[in-house]
Amino acid sequence: MNNIYRNQLVQLTNSYIKELIREPAVLFWGILFPILMAWGLGIAFTKQGDVIRTVAIVKHNDLLYKPGNSILYDFLAKNAARKNGNYAITISNKKLGKITYIFKECEWHEAYTLLKKGNIAIIVEDFGKYVNYHFDPASSEAQMVFQQISGMLTTGVKFFASHEDEIKPLTITGTRYVDFLVPGLLSMGIMMSTMWGISYTIIERRSKKLLRRMVATPLKKSNFLIALIIARFIMNVIEALLLFVFSWLYFGTCIQGNLFALLAVFIAGNIAFSGIAVLISSHTSNPEVGNGLINAIVTPMMVISGIFVSYHNFPDWTLPVIRNLPLTMLADCVRSIFNEGAGFAQIWFDILVLLLTGSISFVIGLKVFKWY
Repeated sequence: MNNIYRNQLVQLTNSYIKELIREPAVLFWGILFPILMAWGLGIAFTKQGDVIRTVAIVKHNDLLYKPGNSILYDFLAKNAARKNGNYAITISNKKLGKITYIFKECEWHEAYTLLKKGNIAIIVEDFGKYVNYHFDPASSEAQMVFQQISGMLTTGVKFFASHEDEIKPLTITGTRYVDFLVPGLLSMGIMMSTMWGISYTIIERRSKKLLRRMVATPLKKSNFLIALIIARFIMNVIEALLLFVFSWLYFGTCIQGNLFALLAVFIAGNIAFSGIAVLISSHTSNPEVGNGLINAIVTPMMVISGIFVSYHNFPDWTLPVIRNLPLTMLADCVRSIFNEGAGFAQIWFDILVLLLTGSISFVIGLKVFKWY
């Protein structure tokens, strides 16, 4: 009998893997999409290139703009070039790159429209002898533009540092944004693949009465669920390897820590989210309800667990909660191995928590699982 059940598990796993391989959407969203995301965001935030920033100028009709009447326009007349009816100033630095500021004259309603669309970050209001700056104080980009423009009006066209030898670009491996991003994408890929690939598969088959047919055979619930988990784990291994190889070849991303610790974290992350996936799909038979349940779990973690930006930007009182979320623990462990050279000694507790989370969730989900 044990041989029958073992063979059953092998055959189920083999069939689920073939289903995944034959589905183009799975291959695109699971393999190609994370690579495209890493490539796009990596280029946007890592590669040094020319930056163009537009600044809206709102001037008053009752102000007579003549030489000496406006600090802003005297500065632009002296340092800027006319380009398509606007003023353009380029400041460059061998180490920091090049920034071109386009000063666009417009009315208030046009300036607000540009600001709402994200085309500008700041509005400069010209009063002649002085200027006012209107921007969102919570925007780091707007703060940087404000500092740059106000500095140029005060000290002339240049970067913040007066001499290039004062600038010391970081060249330490693991300090770039792409080094922060790739481990986050690997972790998010595990969560999304298991949650959608396992939970939604179970819910959809239950809603279509396919599980009712399967229960008519001598099929163990555990074999059915474990086969799904194994198939997803194999796909996750392929997805993670391809994403890492791409980031290694294109961006030079490397693993500084213990490879066996990384493998342990990878397995623990798969177990954790597979167990959660089984638990939330153990009773649900309505795909719309299942869709909501899955989104209710994955969307908050995708936003607050520090996949794309650091979760330390959130208020301090939220950090203890965020740090203990499964995706946060997984992403922190992977990043520490990739960028900080961590090994088992630094992450064993997080691995244990992830394993317990997945195991307990799986046992409960298996206990309450229903075929129809």
